[in-house]
Amino acid sequence: MPDHDKLTKLRQAYDDWEEATLKNSLERRGERKKTFITTSSEPINRLYSPLDLIDFDYEKDLNFPGQFPYTRGAHPTMYRGKPWTMRMFAGFGSAEETNTRFKYLLGQGQTGLSIAFDLPTLMGYDTDDPAAEGEFGKCGVAISSLNDMEILFDGIPMDKVSTSMTINSPAAIIWAMYIVAAEKQGVAADQLRGTNQNDILKEYIAQKEYIFPPEPSMRLVTDTIEYGTKHLPLWNTISISGYHIREAGSTAAQELAFTLADGFEYVDWAIERGLDIDSFAPRLSFFFNAHNDFFEEIAKYRAARRIWAHQMRYGYKAKNPRSWLLRFHSQTAGVSLTAQQPENNIVRTSLQALAAVLGGTQSLHTNSMDEALALPSEHAATIALRTQQIINEESGVGNTVDPLGGSYFVEALTNRMEKQAHTYFKAIEELGGVLPAIDKGFFQTEISNAAFQYQQELDAGVRTIVGVNAFATEKSYTIPLLKMDPEGYKKQTARLTHLRKSRDNAAVGQALDQLRLAAQGVENLMPFLLDSVRVYATLGEIINVMRDVFGTYDEPTWI
Repeated sequence: MPDHDKLTKLRQAYDDWEEATLKNSLERRGERKKTFITTSSEPINRLYSPLDLIDFDYEKDLNFPGQFPYTRGAHPTMYRGKPWTMRMFAGFGSAEETNTRFKYLLGQGQTGLSIAFDLPTLMGYDTDDPAAEGEFGKCGVAISSLNDMEILFDGIPMDKVSTSMTINSPAAIIWAMYIVAAEKQGVAADQLRGTNQNDILKEYIAQKEYIFPPEPSMRLVTDTIEYGTKHLPLWNTISISGYHIREAGSTAAQELAFTLADGFEYVDWAIERGLDIDSFAPRLSFFFNAHNDFFEEIAKYRAARRIWAHQMRYGYKAKNPRSWLLRFHSQTAGVSLTAQQPENNIVRTSLQALAAVLGGTQSLHTNSMDEALALPSEHAATIALRTQQIINEESGVGNTVDPLGGSYFVEALTNRMEKQAHTYFKAIEELGGVLPAIDKGFFQTEISNAAFQYQQELDAGVRTIVGVNAFATEKSYTIPLLKMDPEGYKKQTARLTHLRKSRDNAAVGQALDQLRLAAQGVENLMPFLLDSVRVYATLGEIINVMRDVFGTYDEPTWI
């Protein structure tokens, strides 16, 4: 409880400081800007003190690391016990090319794999589909069948690595391919460790890589949660993702609030399916952006843990403390990278990564300096990995748990972020929940308005981007860029042609027929997807069956 006499004295001391010290300084030299704001356009006070934390209660608001509400971290020893997982996002061209990059990164000290898929795969098309023309391997690896997944992990023991897959609409199918590829290595499903992104709600909100309408898409996500709970106890079946919400232009508070609102929606669907919350909640994970504003990002992560813990414990009545824990992966902000003076991106990424670590991340991807120009070259990816290794090995920030805990500034920002999130939760509830809010364009409009305000501030010179609207030069910067196999597309389409000729097409037809019947009913679709994958039905063939049953989604137009 606050000591009111001490607070009264402190207020008087603060007033005296303003009058006797600050006023003279401002009269002599002023300040370099009229207003100071965060990346999210939130005002920043000149000074923070105990006056900004009048009702602050250490045990209630912070407590110790590894204890409710986990503001100071998910684990008691944090990085003193184990460093975060260095999970570099990688994938380009063919499965063979990406397999080579995976082996290189693992050899350089990377501790987990993270797969980037190309746009046709993300949208459920086979590489040789006419709708996929010109997009092979450009933003990730092409995976059209189990055959590709087997090549992708050739020589990589799937029981020894933790794998994250950034896939959403076709997530259940790609996951099935991963599970069956492991089977063929002799690795049982219950030995597999990793994460599916599998967050379809943020696709409707921000990234737009959806295929089916929201309800059948949510059914598929719930199917994976249910199947994973029963058969893959080490797997995180969903990574509830704010990253793409932030990349679309949201503020930090919007990223926080919309991501957690999506998380609560997935919990509601799983409970309605009949799952006990403590059976699946410990395997839910999150994925946040690490943007430019150092302290704002740290506060966001702290607020996220506190909000989730309170809602899971008191709102959903979860009894297992592991259900209260918010564990998250983070990735540095791709949207912050510039094509101008690309070496500057190394510095940006370093600061963003440091914020993620000081905010208590469980795993981290650091973007490469060339990503505003192309997919990462081996050289650029190595520098990005070395950035994490230097933070871990040389900076000392992991030597003590939550070194910023108790900072007046950080705790005040954390409280403000939490308050803003609850304001958004109330607005979403008043609209009827997440799905109605999507249908009414609430999230999309909020993000669009935030992005527009940011751009206005940039155009007006309120914001500075080094090398773009300040400290720009006429000098031309060149760095080595990734070169992909020019024959990769031909090899991939030839492999698909051979696959369709050599497989048991009668078995494929039978498996797809069974999948169609199951999709028309209410059964969990994972067993049927696994059966289809085992006989080498392609991604596009499976999606087409589901598209016939579920239909496709067209985003409404809002006025």
